[in-house]
Amino acid sequence: MVIATTARAVRKLSGGWRRKGFTVGFVPTMGALHAGHLALVAASKVRHDRTVVSIFVNPMQFGPRDDLARYPRPSARDRRLLERAGVDALYRPSPAAMYPQGFDTAVEVGPRLTGGLCGRYRPGHFRGVTTVVAKLLNAVRPDEAFFGRKDAQQAVVIRRMALDLDTGVRITVVPTVRERDGLAMSSRNAYLSPAERRSAPVIRRALIAGRKVALSGRKGAGTGAVKAAVRRVLAREPAVRVQYLELVDADTLTPLAYPKGKVLLAVAAHLGRTRLLDNVVFTARRGR
Repeated sequence: MVIATTARAVRKLSGGWRRKGFTVGFVPTMGALHAGHLALVAASKVRHDRTVVSIFVNPMQFGPRDDLARYPRPSARDRRLLERAGVDALYRPSPAAMYPQGFDTAVEVGPRLTGGLCGRYRPGHFRGVTTVVAKLLNAVRPDEAFFGRKDAQQAVVIRRMALDLDTGVRITVVPTVRERDGLAMSSRNAYLSPAERRSAPVIRRALIAGRKVALSGRKGAGTGAVKAAVRRVLAREPAVRVQYLELVDADTLTPLAYPKGKVLLAVAAHLGRTRLLDNVVFTARRGR
């Protein structure tokens, strides 16, 4: 596995592959890798001749109350996992290389997609995400980039950005990988205490309960009823503090009065100091 630490180096590597007729898949990460990241790698390897993974803990997407300082950085372990997975190149820039002195540019998707859900509670977060992803895509120049469905809003925002900026990169969303008890895999799960870890799977159970109501076709089974079903299950674990619970169109993120079409039921919740995200995506064929 080749390791590149500058945009110039990874661009030269990718360009050489493309001149040989190889296709390039790309998996952007912040490290602390788990099976969810490796599922993205596997998807890339199935579809492309070469796979690049980036590891960069992006300070631009962390707010003043976020966990930048304590975000896990197990560099040696991550490198071993990528080597075993057959990754061809690791792009690992430093903050100084990514944001050199005088850097003064941001890439921002409008509030229609970034103003709700996580964006309501994390001002500036998605500007940091789209700025760094735009830079990564410009450096690697892949044919396709892979993202996880757990961060559903992020995937929608990045797809919009890639399309609007004519990157030519296909954005593919891979289903969420879960622990055996249903908890969505996340690098932040390592922050959970044993008691919090035992409580965390209730989030998945609650979403499934909400989806069941949404798909029931019962008269009056609108957004209010769906959310009430989710909250009833979450209430069984008092340690879980809901930040938001929303039912929106999965492609446009527009709030829905009734589940109809492709639906995203999403929740963000805190367990202790740890913020967890999860969602279900489904098609509801009956509206109001």
